This record gives sequence, C-alpha cells and structure tokens, in this order.
Amino acid sequence: MSHSPRFVALVDRARADVTETSIAAVRERVERGGDVVLVDVREADEWTGGHLPGARHVSRGVLERDIEETFPDLDAPLVLYCGGGYRSALAARSLGEMGYTNVQSMDGGWRAWTEAGYPTEGGPTETHTP
Repeated sequence: MSHSPRFVALVDRARADVTETSIAAVRERVERGGDVVLVDVREADEWTGGHLPGARHVSRGVLERDIEETFPDLDAPLVLYCGGGYRSALAARSLGEMGYTNVQSMDGGWRAWTEAGYPTEGGPTETHTP
C-alpha cells in the first residue's frame, strides 16, 4: 500500500518518540508466557478477518477514548499492532502522551506477522503451530 508523504512523515515523527519491537520479539514474549498484552488497533472488519492469538481489540478510532477503561494500569505492558506498523506507532505515541509508560509498537504489524507464518486466530488465515 502506498501512503501519502505527509502521512509517512507524521508516522516517522511518531516512531522517533516510541519504542518499536519486532514480530520475532513479540512472538518470543508470547510463547514464553511473558507479561505482555497484545492490542490490535485495526478496524473491526480487519479484526474479524483474523488477529494475533490472545490479542485484545481496541480500534485506533476509539483508542484514546476507551483505553483507560480497558487498561487502567498506566504501567501495563502493551504491544500495539495494526496492518503494517503505521497506525500502531501513532497510537503508541498517543498513549505515551496519556501517561502510559510501557507501550511498544510492533514493527511490520499483522502483515509481517502473517507473512512469517506465525500463528493467528479467527478469520480465514487462522494457523496453528505445534
């Protein structure tokens, strides 16, 4: 997908302010049973098409409005992801501005996760690993 130059510049500025993590690091944390909460910030139709195992859904459009009710602990270890890592970077910056201290954006998002063949749930792309 091609993005407009101003949008890419906005995302680049956000990325300078947030911590990004790789899909491999996220998978390792999940498999280890580490304390991590996966937050899918994609739209509802994207969520129903499949998502990361155990993820919670809070669309980017309502994130700032609903996050405190969903995750009241400002130190909760949140890993945000979207389709490719753009919206999650913007969302992570926003949560940081709201006082959340342990937020990461998953670089590459859903697209990179599924291209790597990592497990998913829901939707037609559900995969399972032994």
